[in-house]
Amino acid sequence: MTLSSMFILDQKGKVIISRNYRGDVPINAADRFAQYIQERDEMEQRPIFTDEGLTFAFIKHNNLFLMCISKRNSNIALLLMYLYRLAKVCFNAV
Repeated sequence: MTLSSMFILDQKGKVIISRNYRGDVPINAADRFAQYIQERDEMEQRPIFTDEGLTFAFIKHNNLFLMCISKRNSNIALLLMYLYRLAKVCFNAV
C-alpha cells in the first residue's frame, strides 16, 4: 500500500487531522478535495477520483470524511479497506 497522506475532514472539507507519510503530496491537496465536495452534490460524488496525478479515495462516516491520497499507482481496494477499518476502530462502526 503506497498511501501518501491521510486526512479526517468535517462536512465542509476543513481538515481536522492530517498525516503526510511520504512527503510527495502538496499541502494544498486537501483544499482540492474540499473544492470537489463543495462543487458536487452528494449523489454526484464518487469515492475515488484523480486530480493532477493524485488519486483521492474517501468514505463518509457520521458527517466526517476519511480521505487518503496516493501519488503512486496503488491498490485502491486496499486503500478503501484501510479507511473502513480505520472508521471501525476509531468510531466503533460496523
